[in-house]
Amino acid sequence: MKKINVLLLLLLTSTMLYAQSSRQSKKEEKEEKRLRKISLFREIEEGDNLFNREFSGGARLNTDGWTGFLEMGFRKNASFVNYFQFEFSEKRDPKQDRASRVLNSQMGYTISTTPFVYGKKNNFYQAKLGVGQKYLIGGKGNKNGVEVNAIYYGGLSLGLVKPYYLDLMNDSGDPNNRRTVKYSEDIREDFLNRDLIYGAGGFTKGWSELKMNPGLHAKLGFRFDWAKFNEVVSALEVGINAEYYTKKVEIMVDDAGKSFFFNAYVGIQLGKRWNK
Repeated sequence: MKKINVLLLLLLTSTMLYAQSSRQSKKEEKEEKRLRKISLFREIEEGDNLFNREFSGGARLNTDGWTGFLEMGFRKNASFVNYFQFEFSEKRDPKQDRASRVLNSQMGYTISTTPFVYGKKNNFYQAKLGVGQKYLIGGKGNKNGVEVNAIYYGGLSLGLVKPYYLDLMNDSGDPNNRRTVKYSEDIREDFLNRDLIYGAGGFTKGWSELKMNPGLHAKLGFRFDWAKFNEVVSALEVGINAEYYTKKVEIMVDDAGKSFFFNAYVGIQLGKRWNK
């Protein structure tokens, strides 16, 4: 009987010890899972940015115009990202200035004309395709930090020269009697006569008369990404850009035109990162 009681006691003790050990093991396992989740969250939120794909778009304000762009990036390693970019831009001459006029009609009321650029000969747009590389200078120390990258980029550029049209009134200044014309030496005096200008001929005019002007472009800059999460792109970029075209581009009537363009820019960029 005594042996049976001892065996029962040993069995009960071992069962209690096993249950306690099992509970402790489950508790430790649960805690390990919780810590892994916290570690993963911190890595996404604050850690090194190691996503191998990114896509973004944005806009830039240049010292000589504007640019819209799309970008696709492929991570090479922890410090380098290779990327492709498509851009569409417009160049503006420093001397061009939009204006409008207020005319007195024959009916006694005033007419506000459509805005126009005095002395403008052509619109100059550019479609660009290039490849570049982003080099990590400083990563984010925490979610409120800023990632700093140097960027260098270059590629092909296709210049698109579109004639600029004006609505010109006849010599009597009648706003109801107008013609839409582009610049030529034959109508130079009328084209530059402010008293005859009613306004711009319209954005749709001249697209069928586009002239192509191929070239090259390159830029250097710095990109500052302040997004709290590495999977999000929220960046400001500043830099300089240079472009060369095979033929001289004439934007204003009295300019000789030029083939080389140089500008500084600031841009905003938003997008997403992921792993393939």
